[in-house]
Amino acid sequence: MGKKLVIVESPAKAKTIGRYLGKDYRISASVGHIKDLPQSTLGVDVNNGFKPVYITMRGKEKVIRELKELSSDSDFVYIATDPDREGEAIAWHIANALKIDPSSSCRITFNEITKKAVKDAVDNPRTIDMSLVNAQQARRILDRLVGYELSPLLWNKIRKGLSAGRVQSVATRLVMERDMQIDAFVPEEYWIIKLDVTPDDKKNKFSIKYVGTYGDKTEKKKLSCKEDADKVLANIKGKDLDIVSVKKGKKERNPFPPFTTSTLQQEASRRLGFTSRRTMSVAQQLYEGVEIAGQGQTALVSYIRTDSVRISDEAVAASRALIEERFGKEYVCPYKRVYKNKNSAQDAHEAIRPTHFDLDPEAVKASLSAEQYKLYKLIWDRFLSTQMTAASLDTVTVDAVAGGELFRAQGETITFPGFLKAYADLKEDTSKDEEDEKVALPELNEGDVLKVLKTDAQMKNTLPPPHYTEATLIKAMEDNGIGRPSTYAPTISVILERNYVEKKGKNIHITDLGKVVTEMLEKNFSEIVDVSFTAEMERKLDDIETGSKEWTSVLSDFYPGFHKQIAEAADKIEKVKFEDEKTGEVCPECGKGELVIKEGKFGKFIACSRYPDCKYTKNIEITAKGKCPLCGSGIISLKSRKYKGKSFYTCDKKGSDPECGFISWDLPVDDRKCEECGSYMVWKRFRGKSYPRCSNKDCPTNARKKKE
Repeated sequence: MGKKLVIVESPAKAKTIGRYLGKDYRISASVGHIKDLPQSTLGVDVNNGFKPVYITMRGKEKVIRELKELSSDSDFVYIATDPDREGEAIAWHIANALKIDPSSSCRITFNEITKKAVKDAVDNPRTIDMSLVNAQQARRILDRLVGYELSPLLWNKIRKGLSAGRVQSVATRLVMERDMQIDAFVPEEYWIIKLDVTPDDKKNKFSIKYVGTYGDKTEKKKLSCKEDADKVLANIKGKDLDIVSVKKGKKERNPFPPFTTSTLQQEASRRLGFTSRRTMSVAQQLYEGVEIAGQGQTALVSYIRTDSVRISDEAVAASRALIEERFGKEYVCPYKRVYKNKNSAQDAHEAIRPTHFDLDPEAVKASLSAEQYKLYKLIWDRFLSTQMTAASLDTVTVDAVAGGELFRAQGETITFPGFLKAYADLKEDTSKDEEDEKVALPELNEGDVLKVLKTDAQMKNTLPPPHYTEATLIKAMEDNGIGRPSTYAPTISVILERNYVEKKGKNIHITDLGKVVTEMLEKNFSEIVDVSFTAEMERKLDDIETGSKEWTSVLSDFYPGFHKQIAEAADKIEKVKFEDEKTGEVCPECGKGELVIKEGKFGKFIACSRYPDCKYTKNIEITAKGKCPLCGSGIISLKSRKYKGKSFYTCDKKGSDPECGFISWDLPVDDRKCEECGSYMVWKRFRGKSYPRCSNKDCPTNARKKKE
């Protein structure tokens, strides 16, 4: 006896905390949830106040037994699961399993796993927050009611294995509506006229763009056809431009707020090419702790599931001291930057930030995986920038006229980089025309003459809204109040796995199956796919968390009407029959059935129409651009079943006689060999662009790139 037991969720977290508590403490892990609703039945008594029936999760019997043994041999038990609804519910289940009074001071939480935070938490235990527990229960039961009553209807009317849910169904609808907007979009023609000009015999060449007709009141004009463009070109033919106005100014660009779960996922997608699931997996590792040489198991970032942009005073002070040391006093913001949350309910946690300001990314790089280092550096740089001075810029707008036609150039020069020194801007909208970018201009004055070096008139078309990517879909979910930080990544994973949407490159597209399911839900269960209804339900869950709303009343308001809709829909909805796309080929295995294109868990594939009598299947082969680097034949693209439909490339002679053994995750570059080792080159993607790299992972060029 004489020991105190601290229960956390993960073994990694247990190992990290173990560094900070002395020999009087034992640390053990529940390995996530220990209790949940049963899988085989509804598990909710809808006629008795929605009372849930919790059972021990499969495989957790041993965990509970070990926790009971440790608890009985301890003077006191602290439950230190994550500081959110899910963590509070796990703490409640652990307390019940160990017969600990939830109203006793058994609960400790910390936003970061550091020595100070952990010891402060142990010194200030609290009771289990039943409002948080009830908010989690309400969400879990709500999702169970929707899923268990609606999913069987989808199996009956559309296809087995489908599912529906409050958040996933709305997310699918967002994708479908965006794709419908794109399909319905009618492009409009417009023309851009750019002139390459110089004030001094080509020494300072720059571009200037047509704006409109010049006069007492400048009229901006859109050139909607070639005839309009030709008129402007005729008016300026053979003429120089006279500068009629030079407006100079100054402006500041302030740093971005610190990361929330949503913005971290968005930025990791844009800058690192990470999926939302990958981002959260790596972030979890950084939060729970990694083995740092000379330091032991160390947590590098604060809690990663947060809506908040609040920063603690300690973190502000530590970061400002580091900025002064690293960049100079002039880079420290002269006042404390305060970022505001959208609503007060989001202030439970801090923003995502580093927890050890003496462990910068370069100092721990050797101890981290490549993914851990990239994400840690992203979090580190973004957070430092929040306490740095604004970037200062000089701006200039130059108007010049020829033949009554007005042209304009806008310049921008950074005079002091400020926060950009730590966290450089990326171009936000890659769909914008390059001519809209602001560049440095030479020194110009009113009355100067610009000689025209080149005239360029280009026809363009207006563009439809872009397809969603994981990053922009998460932003849309957040903007519309759909889901919470812990649900963004799982929601996208679910709708991809259910084949309601599919990825083409980075873009997310609705599938035929996704359309059918969403249209059926829109017609018969409009609330389930209604954005405002789903957002309102999230607000009600927030009210339960703050204690201002009773969790059973939220369920009582929703369930009776929904259950009635289910009962009515069972009779009135007709079964949807999918017609498989025919290939016109006979099955090579049975010789009787026709090969058809089907949709499965990993996307489309070819199968025999006589299934299940004949179980012949094969991947759909798509001809890829390029030649096989080994034999010079063609290349085909296939989908991997093992890796959730990820594309890979093989020679089109694979399986033939003689067979070529070429296979690669990356598309080869035509006729290019590595200058260093002679291996064939492949295309690698980084930040949305493709770059040629050597296919030989042991090539010195790849080693150098990795080091960089």
